[in-house]
Amino acid sequence: MIDLRSLQTFYAVAQQGGFHKAAEKLHTSQPAVSARIAQLERHLKCRLLERDKRGCFLTPQGRELLTYAERMFALENEMIEAVAGHGGLRGTVSLGASDTIVHAWLSDLLKHLNREYPEITLEIVVDSTTNMTAGLADFSLDVALLMGPVNIGNAENLPLCQYPITWIKSKELDIGTDTPSLAVLAEFPIITYARVTRPYWQLKEMFERENLHRTKIFANSSLSSIVRMTLDGIGIAAIPQHVVAEEIASGKLEIVNTPHEMPVMSFTASFIERPDMPLNRIVAQLAQKVAADYWRI
Repeated sequence: MIDLRSLQTFYAVAQQGGFHKAAEKLHTSQPAVSARIAQLERHLKCRLLERDKRGCFLTPQGRELLTYAERMFALENEMIEAVAGHGGLRGTVSLGASDTIVHAWLSDLLKHLNREYPEITLEIVVDSTTNMTAGLADFSLDVALLMGPVNIGNAENLPLCQYPITWIKSKELDIGTDTPSLAVLAEFPIITYARVTRPYWQLKEMFERENLHRTKIFANSSLSSIVRMTLDGIGIAAIPQHVVAEEIASGKLEIVNTPHEMPVMSFTASFIERPDMPLNRIVAQLAQKVAADYWRI
């Protein structure tokens, strides 16, 4: 009888395109992966994988086995949920999250997940959209909550939320008017997301359209640092007001109202559907629900 662990190992090698990457994904050693593949090949009396300098690839028998493996994993998970319910689903999901989501409702997602799926464990990575997209492509990330959609392979993108960029300043920072123009704002440092992000370039283009080419835009990859700099009165932040709701409510920060249209940050829960990882869709759908609930608050 085929050992299920060997079949899972074979599937990981096929997905990752190599023994080393499969070992990292399975949190085991490369020799252990090789041993399980060898055991499977001995049992089936055929070669399933061929290796060369570029990596490894499936033989015709390997492609046939992959089809059956996908069906078996899907049936196994269907059986577990039917018999044991949500509580029977278990496993680890590598979740990437934007800094903005972390400051808004990520903790709510963790609470919901722990309550509804107590056997699911999350490995959380906070990173840029560019890096998380690459993580989905190479399977180092299972689900990513990022500025989407992601256009890679067969990735699915569930819409999460849209947060307009808002001008935010310290209550102590005097800018001279309640409804400043872009020219007035440009007299102060503008503190916003990193250079590689969509909001940074949208803001830069906004000022350049008004011929305000000398505007100082302080790019920052840490949202916490952006908030700290704004509280200290270093400049005016361009971030969603939702991430500083507490500071605004306490009076430490305030919204700067302007007549011009601001960029909007659109987020998705992006993942790649995999028969061996039904948890990907579950986590993404739960994130979608939590984001909708947060928006209504």
